[in-house]
Amino acid sequence: DAEPLVIDLQAREIGYYHVPTYMASECGDLVYQVPLRALIAIDCWLHVFFADIVFGLFARGARFEDRLKRDLGYKLKILGKAAYEGRQLLECSELVRIGHNCVIDPRAVIHGPTTIGDNVTIGAGAVIENCIVGSNVNISQDCQLMLSVVGDGTFLPFRASLFMITIMENGMVAQNTCLQMCVIGRNTFIGAGTTFTDYNLIPKPIRARDGSDKLANANRPVLGGCVRHNCRIGAGMLIYPARTIESDVVLIAQKGTRVIDHDIQYEDSDHHALEEGNRHVRLYPRRGESDLVSW
Repeated sequence: DAEPLVIDLQAREIGYYHVPTYMASECGDLVYQVPLRALIAIDCWLHVFFADIVFGLFARGARFEDRLKRDLGYKLKILGKAAYEGRQLLECSELVRIGHNCVIDPRAVIHGPTTIGDNVTIGAGAVIENCIVGSNVNISQDCQLMLSVVGDGTFLPFRASLFMITIMENGMVAQNTCLQMCVIGRNTFIGAGTTFTDYNLIPKPIRARDGSDKLANANRPVLGGCVRHNCRIGAGMLIYPARTIESDVVLIAQKGTRVIDHDIQYEDSDHHALEEGNRHVRLYPRRGESDLVSW
């Protein structure tokens, strides 16, 4: 008879403490069980969030802390590099890995563990903490990135703020935009001043789309939204927690549609009613609707 294989995932409790109890548990804890060894099936956008942020960035930080505790040589190596480079510990080259041909303003603050790809430009006043940044990325002045994964070719104009975000390749998050706990698909534009909220003011469960594309309890007190591939979201939009915007959607901030309090399907896209709206080509049809190959 087959016997179950039991693997210790070496999970650690990591997160935020002393959070107001209306946004966390009764003890004020907003935490995740972070495995140092992880295996996850990706069935929906929420799994992408957990894979990148919780099982990825949080776990990388946990492995770093674990190695510091048990490896004296590694601890001395970091201390030596920081002293030699004249940097704070979390800013030394052992923890902040930077690729080739990058231009980084000396007034930018980058704390590790952080990985930055090739041909990246980072402007003055930018703050980056525990992130993975791809290649050919432009991060402009005063942008704030924390616990986020930024895909290749992404452009972040001034004062864009990302917290626990996955943004895939060739995305753009315009100035004064605030994204929290979201997943943004490839080739997607988020307009200036748009805010993704992550908390229900009325204490009811947050529901999100599951692997069957049905609404289900997300089992999280805070959660942002999902914008899929090839979308164009206009300036000044406000998106409620855990809302999903289907691929190829165009949303224009206008009377009646500035606040998004429900999921948006392709049929709801504003470009259908626009003159020359057919210039926005649908690249990601639903499964079974077309033989068009996505890119």
